[in-house]
Amino acid sequence: MIRYDALDALPVRGALPALHEALEGHGTAVLVAPPGTGKTTLVPLALAGLLGGDEAPARRVVVAEPRRIAARAAARRMAWLLGERPGASVGYTVRGERVVGRRTRVEVVTTGVLLQRLQRDQELTGVDAVVLDECHERHLDADTSAAFLWDVRQTLRPDLRLVAASATTDAEGWSRLLGDAPVVEAHGVSHPVEVVWAPPVRPLRPPHGMRVDPALPAHVASVVRQALAERDGDVLCFLPGVGEISRVAGRLAGLGDVDVLQVHGRAPAAVQDEVLAPGARRRVVLATSVAESSLTVPGVRVVVDAGLAREPRVDHARGLSALTTVRASRAAARQRAGRAGREAPGVVYRCWAQAEDARLPRFPAPEIKVADLTAFALQAACWGDPDASGLALLDPPPGGAMAAARSVLEAVGAVDSAGRATERGARLARLGLHPRLGRALLDAARPGAALPPRACSAAAAPPEHSGARPPAAGDFPARSTAPGVPGTDGALAAGGSGGGGCGGEVVAEVVGLLSEEAPREYGDDLVSVLRAARRGGDAYGARWRAEVRRLRAAVEGGDGGPQGPDGDAAVAGLVAALAFPERVARKDGGSYLMVSGTRAELPEASALRGAPWIAVAVADRPVGRGHARVQLGAAVDEEVARLAAGALLTERDEVHWADGDVVARRVERLGAVELTVRPLTGADPVLVRRALLEGLRREGFGLLGRSAEAELLRRRLAFLRQHLGDPWPEVTDEALLARTDEWLEPELSRARRRADLGRIDAGQALTRLLPWASGQAARLDELAPERILVPSGSRVRIDYGDPGQPVLAVKLQEMFGLQRSPEIAGVPLLVHLLSPAGRPAAVTADLASFWKDGYKGVRAELRGRYPKHPWPEDPATAEPTRYTKARLGR
Repeated sequence: MIRYDALDALPVRGALPALHEALEGHGTAVLVAPPGTGKTTLVPLALAGLLGGDEAPARRVVVAEPRRIAARAAARRMAWLLGERPGASVGYTVRGERVVGRRTRVEVVTTGVLLQRLQRDQELTGVDAVVLDECHERHLDADTSAAFLWDVRQTLRPDLRLVAASATTDAEGWSRLLGDAPVVEAHGVSHPVEVVWAPPVRPLRPPHGMRVDPALPAHVASVVRQALAERDGDVLCFLPGVGEISRVAGRLAGLGDVDVLQVHGRAPAAVQDEVLAPGARRRVVLATSVAESSLTVPGVRVVVDAGLAREPRVDHARGLSALTTVRASRAAARQRAGRAGREAPGVVYRCWAQAEDARLPRFPAPEIKVADLTAFALQAACWGDPDASGLALLDPPPGGAMAAARSVLEAVGAVDSAGRATERGARLARLGLHPRLGRALLDAARPGAALPPRACSAAAAPPEHSGARPPAAGDFPARSTAPGVPGTDGALAAGGSGGGGCGGEVVAEVVGLLSEEAPREYGDDLVSVLRAARRGGDAYGARWRAEVRRLRAAVEGGDGGPQGPDGDAAVAGLVAALAFPERVARKDGGSYLMVSGTRAELPEASALRGAPWIAVAVADRPVGRGHARVQLGAAVDEEVARLAAGALLTERDEVHWADGDVVARRVERLGAVELTVRPLTGADPVLVRRALLEGLRREGFGLLGRSAEAELLRRRLAFLRQHLGDPWPEVTDEALLARTDEWLEPELSRARRRADLGRIDAGQALTRLLPWASGQAARLDELAPERILVPSGSRVRIDYGDPGQPVLAVKLQEMFGLQRSPEIAGVPLLVHLLSPAGRPAAVTADLASFWKDGYKGVRAELRGRYPKHPWPEDPATAEPTRYTKARLGR
């Protein structure tokens, strides 16, 4: 029996005529409706013709929600409004669960399920309308679904009706995306929500990665207690993740007649149902962002908002991708506050200062801008648009992220060199897994993959067996071609059809663990986590087992394979390594070096410590650290490492400058990890020459022989280059290194080590750069002499340390009688006039001015100190001398 009283109370009913008109005339519409108006529940029923009597056309409607909990809740609410149970007129499909009957006309699905359906059946046969709910959240699957649906409508199904629905969204942007679709607004009954600012007494440290300030849960719990004391009604508290929910719940223990409920994506279905039903006692509901939209929690009059959210981020430089904690956007804060005013006036306690509010981002970051795009790129390739340039997207995918995604897809054989999806790629896309995990599922569970015999018959090698043999020719080719994937590394893309492999059951179990984030208390060793999940009677265990059944069905056959402890360890390591080959890591000192080049560290209490090799499945980067921190991994041996990361296996001669000399060796590497190193004799002369040049670049031309003479010549040439230009050569380090073939050959080509460089006469070699062809080389001593004749008859060395103005340091008495400063190449020398003891007395570039104005002061200061030396009153006309008065007299 239809509950018309509840349906009539939904404010969105007033917008239905405009929505029907928009869809009849345009086929698409953007519906903007505040929280609590009924857009998620009433609109699909109306579009399906389930409320209008016999005259209303019967249509099949698919509603796409961003989360499983929202999909189930929306379907159950609609079924309740019709007086039915889910599976009759209204059903739902989420990953691992389908409740749909033959009479179902409204089906609520997650956006991920919708994408899978579109890839299988682009026409969406039998579907008349699709509602994309909560599109403001900008989840990647939702954006992709909208782009595919618009493509379907434009090319295959012009009759397919599309509705983009949200409470807070970029209505104009979505309108443009859907062909200038009409925007329909629903104005609900707005209950006022009072804002109470409740910042902590002391500022909290900003979140980093998954970590938040430990003081946050304590502060949020105190604000919840304050709200319970000051206000009536249930309290809905928003926190960033499951860990924070658990810690706040612990601090709220002992509230007496108040029930504390925890709702998140991993919560049991029974708890989710309890949250969405009226409670007999007062309740505090601790929730992640799953409660921001789509769900109405009855009885809520108070919202406590911690102001944080979790968003995906990818670190391409380190090959890490994970959720990270960020400040919630203003749009999210409005959505959260609106939960307090759905049924009556309410209040929101915001756990930050009012002054901070204006600095919050306006909207959450679109996932397409910040997330790992590997799965998106595969979806686009399977759709026939590898670079996604033809897809109708609000934001284009970043080029760098798409390039990184393409490289992963090529490595696993999902796309060819042109980016087009292969048959294997199409199968990976249908698995409903990240392509990395899909690759591991197929290759670990099936024969035809080039698996080493031991990988499926024993546990990872213990420390004493770390020197495992390299794969034999029949085990795993370093470079081969996967079936049907031209030019792809078989090392990564191998995998055939049929059953067998490593044991489909255990493989599915491990892949299920990696696709369904396990509770942290299970540990960081994948094998221990697997056994904890098998034992667990918690909500995670039930959901994991359902996923394992789904994955097991996707890999038909494969019942054989190892069982028991050794088999668990072998399969766990193999699956993790196949899924994340660039994160295979070898112990190197106190940390592990991944083949990607990133270092990783294990917690002190980790069960993996001491393993010679590990495969890192989940990692993050702690605050202020350059190394990754392993959160989940498995021990492997070198054989499995070579198997999984075989595309990165190389053996080459390496000749480089290290520790002050040429080092030549033959190195076998797995990415950044050195496997074997042997001394190399008879190294390629080209590589040796390159190493010697690197030594000169690092340590300078002082490595060459007679460097003092060479340095003086360089300075003289630098002076001429600066003041006369061509044809005098540029002699900076960079210029000389660029022209070694002109001045340092053939000596450099004969050198093999540092000692050989020391036997090269650098000064003689540099003369090869002089402008001999123009005849200017013969003027070197004229234009830039090493020494200059001064009035006393001495030949004094010129200091070319500053090529802008060389220095002549000479005793003052030797310059008597010289009317003007000496010049070379037309440049006056900077004369440092010295005392008889050789100490600086004056500096001048204009000797005539000095004799006239400066000399008197110097004479007055020094004549008493050096009475044996001449100090004439008129130095410009005096006789220059190198001697004292006594010697002059003789």
